[in-house]
Amino acid sequence: MLLRILVSCLFTFLIGTGSSWAENWPAWRGADRTDVSTETGLLGEWPAEGPKLAWLSEKCGVGYAGFAVVDENVYTMGAYKNDERLICLDAVTGEVRWRMVMTDSVLENGWGDGPRGTPTVDGEFVYAMAGNGTVVCAKAASGDLVWKISLQDLGGKVPNWGYSESVLVDGDQLICTPGGADGAVVAVNKLTGKKIWQSKEFNDQADYSSVIVAEHDGVRQYIQLTQKTLVGIAADDGRVLWSYPWPGRIAVVPTPIFRGGKVYIACGYGVGCGLVKLVDGTAEEVYENKVMKNHHGGVILVGDHLYGYSDGLGWVCQDFETGEQVWAEKKALGKGAIACADGMLYCVDEGSGEVVLIEASPEGWNEKGRFKLEPQSEYRSPRGKIWTHPTIANGKLYLRDQEIVYCFDIKK
Repeated sequence: MLLRILVSCLFTFLIGTGSSWAENWPAWRGADRTDVSTETGLLGEWPAEGPKLAWLSEKCGVGYAGFAVVDENVYTMGAYKNDERLICLDAVTGEVRWRMVMTDSVLENGWGDGPRGTPTVDGEFVYAMAGNGTVVCAKAASGDLVWKISLQDLGGKVPNWGYSESVLVDGDQLICTPGGADGAVVAVNKLTGKKIWQSKEFNDQADYSSVIVAEHDGVRQYIQLTQKTLVGIAADDGRVLWSYPWPGRIAVVPTPIFRGGKVYIACGYGVGCGLVKLVDGTAEEVYENKVMKNHHGGVILVGDHLYGYSDGLGWVCQDFETGEQVWAEKKALGKGAIACADGMLYCVDEGSGEVVLIEASPEGWNEKGRFKLEPQSEYRSPRGKIWTHPTIANGKLYLRDQEIVYCFDIKK
């Protein structure tokens, strides 16, 4: 018992100090939810066999959950036989530090079972959402449960493919999207789980996107995208600041992008993308087109250009301000997810498991290395693919195919 307390204290000290682990990735798409890492000193070109595999773990259960990486700790989620768990791995060895049960049932779906989102680490605590909408807060050091709530108790209805949101922690609030008549977006106290407000003016059903936070004209707000609406919600009380109709089809997944008073959104299923400008409590259309029909692999803004996979076109570079297509590459790599660090794009083919490194450049597809994930999961649903997004933190590249987690050394 004494040993466990000492280890827990050391663990808490490590996650609470700057240490040498300077480029943490504490949440979905990073601390600012842009999916662009500030890390430098990474390999600009890979050897023929790809970067060195640091470790591989097959102990994380099934699912599509991503990674939060803070110092020596990697947090993710997975489904086991009868439950879904929040998991902490050692970032150096890949060994399991702890697992905690979030819910004693497993979200089952023909496209793949288990949790879909990414945990969020904030100080001494880690937060996560199970596929059925159970939200938990646990101690980051030990996995001990602090509180638990259900989005269904807040009027939410589990979406067809399960709750997929990665919760946002902002100040004292945890923000997520139960959806429904009681209010689509909710803020709860991050220390207790008690409700602070719920956006009763905005009551769309939850879809699959995650909230971002933005400051515009001195007002802090949460921006969310559903199958019907792009909306800005006041951070202090949940009132609707502005909204913009967005009639998506089937499902809306990609996270919105905010820059300079403008919000970019994209969707698959033939819908496309758009940019709106926030003006005097309204959202004015700048453009809508079908250049970026992004299903769920994500879109990244680097400089003035957007990058991602567009259904029918392939990997695309798009001008942020005008919406014009700059280039497209369909043959080099199949559909998949993307991340960015040190001026490079990390692209993962969801079907083959090929991973490609290219320059983040409007000049075109300039490949700097590729390799194929091996081994690959035998537990993946026949209709499922490699849908977990890549994560780059502290000189490592983290990838996942269901129960298999790969960690590659990409530091120079």
